[in-house]
Amino acid sequence: MKRSAWRYLWSAVEIRNRLLITFALLVIYRLAAHVPVPGVDRAAVQSILNQGGGAGNLLNLLDLLSGGTVGNFSVLAMGVYPYITAQIILQLLVPVIPALQRRMEDDPKAAKEFQERWTYYLAIPMAALSAIGQIRIFNSVAPVLPRFGLEPENILPTMTTIISMAAGTMFAIWLGELISEYGIRNQGLSLIIFSGIVARLPSNVRDLWLEPEIGRRATLIIAFVLLLVITVFAIVIVTQGRRNVPVMYPGRRMGYRQSMPVKGTLPLLVNMSGMIPIIFAQSILTFPAIIAQFFVASQTEWVRTFAAGTINLFSNSRDNGYIIIYFLMVVGFSFFYTDVIFQQQNYGENLKKSGAQVPGVTKGAPTQKYLERVLRRITLPGALFLGVVAVLPFVAGNVFSANAFTVLGSGLLIVVGVVKDTFFGLETELKLRGYDDALLVR
Repeated sequence: MKRSAWRYLWSAVEIRNRLLITFALLVIYRLAAHVPVPGVDRAAVQSILNQGGGAGNLLNLLDLLSGGTVGNFSVLAMGVYPYITAQIILQLLVPVIPALQRRMEDDPKAAKEFQERWTYYLAIPMAALSAIGQIRIFNSVAPVLPRFGLEPENILPTMTTIISMAAGTMFAIWLGELISEYGIRNQGLSLIIFSGIVARLPSNVRDLWLEPEIGRRATLIIAFVLLLVITVFAIVIVTQGRRNVPVMYPGRRMGYRQSMPVKGTLPLLVNMSGMIPIIFAQSILTFPAIIAQFFVASQTEWVRTFAAGTINLFSNSRDNGYIIIYFLMVVGFSFFYTDVIFQQQNYGENLKKSGAQVPGVTKGAPTQKYLERVLRRITLPGALFLGVVAVLPFVAGNVFSANAFTVLGSGLLIVVGVVKDTFFGLETELKLRGYDDALLVR
């Protein structure tokens, strides 16, 4: 009878300690998520989230992805997203700046440490800019922070607010690093985001249950469950999808004997970019609305009109124009980011150095070009899938006129991905300690 190694998860002392540390750090993060920004009018924040409209819909989505910290206008309202944005920017700069690319090729370990250090440095100004943008979006609807601005009497409260929100982001990043080091390995930032999204799930379900009309309540709950099941199934299928390219590895010489070449595969993922295109598209789509805020009070009429239209387009997540732009940006960034990452990995040159070869393809640059063509073909369904997942909450919200469907998009993609990675990580930890299913048969 086969016995699962998972029953030893709690009896393995080191793994148990790591799980307890992870849980304790996540509890600290959730407690800190309820610390409000100094001087915020929380009643005004709740009124914006409840009234709907363009800004309300966008901020409800941000509230979901932040785990309710936006709704509380907490010092952790931006979560760890400025750090992720900084990571993306540095990754995109590597192929653009020749010195960085040479550094990555000559000493990958030192280059990785350099990139990690500068990611922290860049995350601080990114957090400050995100704080300013988020506050301006709120203040454009209602004065949630009435003493925010460049007026002499408001300079000190403004600086206090920006510094507290940037410090909250760095605190969340620090907790994530502690989880990766002392808790579940390499899952710190992912679990921070995961805990926030999961914390919002009960309130979303509650909103559906509190619908006053019984018929509409039943319809919404059935639709929510069906879309939830279908989306989870599709996410699992697509994220696991891959194209195995055959590769012949050279045989090894053992004394006077030469072993035969070994046939292997090079797996190319359908969705190599993961959540990055969605995060990047969300970050860029908020910039036009933030910049337009500075021109709404212009003395020129056409400038005021243009600024108001820009704010309405790029802050109204239920608008068809916003949905189309968002979908196209996610698809485009999927191809772009996948291509950048694949170029950095340089499979063609690495296979050539190891003596491996794709059957029927010349080694080196031709192999790289062949793999690029294959990857771009299989990236198309992955990019379209990411685009659909990104806009699904907005489309479902328009169809059913409910904000509870926001969890069905990128939030659910994050949840499924983190659960899958955590599951495989714990399974690896168990096998490293000898708790292997294959050995537990009696």
